[in-house]
Amino acid sequence: MSAVLEKMKEKMNLQGLSPKTRKNYLYHVKRFLQYLEKNSFKISSTPVKRYFLGLVEVYDVNTVRQIRAALSYFFKVEGISLFIEDIPSPKRKKLLPKVVAREELQEIIKRIKNLKHKLIIVLLYSSGLRVSEVVSLRRTDINVQNNSILISQGKGKKDRYTLLSKKAKVLLTQYLCETTFSSPYLFEGRKGKYAVKSVQEILKKASTRHLTPHMLRHSFATHLLEDGVDIRFIQKLLGHSKLETTSIYTHVASRDFLKIKSPFD
Repeated sequence: MSAVLEKMKEKMNLQGLSPKTRKNYLYHVKRFLQYLEKNSFKISSTPVKRYFLGLVEVYDVNTVRQIRAALSYFFKVEGISLFIEDIPSPKRKKLLPKVVAREELQEIIKRIKNLKHKLIIVLLYSSGLRVSEVVSLRRTDINVQNNSILISQGKGKKDRYTLLSKKAKVLLTQYLCETTFSSPYLFEGRKGKYAVKSVQEILKKASTRHLTPHMLRHSFATHLLEDGVDIRFIQKLLGHSKLETTSIYTHVASRDFLKIKSPFD
């Protein structure tokens, strides 16, 4: 089993798959191979289908889709055709993004006294960054003259630019003046760049309810839409390849929705 997984690991490294994707794929494939070994099954359509039937009863749709993608990749690496295509891919649940109200965000930011921590949360919201992007920021990625931030090799291995807000720039200037750096990263941690888990902890301590860093990105997009920004500009700022991905925010933006008058009124 170890040789098979090592071969798959090398292939993923060569193709430049993200560390998170590599970790998830290897985990799911290992679980599948253990299932085959435990039941003395060989790889064929019947045990694969049986395996997926068991998954559907235990896991949510999105997890099953991820496992299906992992096994599909594994089969391609091994040169095994047919099986995975015979299994229907469960439809992804269309959940509306969870958005934090502007007032609540302001309260959260006020509660954070540590300048570094405050700037991290401010950038997540004001620039619409993913948590992986904010911890990967280098000081050279920020252009204070143009009020822009370069997101280098973001999701999908693409570069893009996003906004640097005026209020964020004030905090950033103060932070740069007061901080001594030992690496190129804007936010340093014990192992170079700041840890994603540490960012999650900042938000957890500053919030009165469960919030995630990605909810701040959702809020950035929704609030821009409510302010009348063209959805195509929001698409570019978020780094979405398809407009339909960005269009989900039209379902939660209240700018036009709240203006609709009920026929009863």
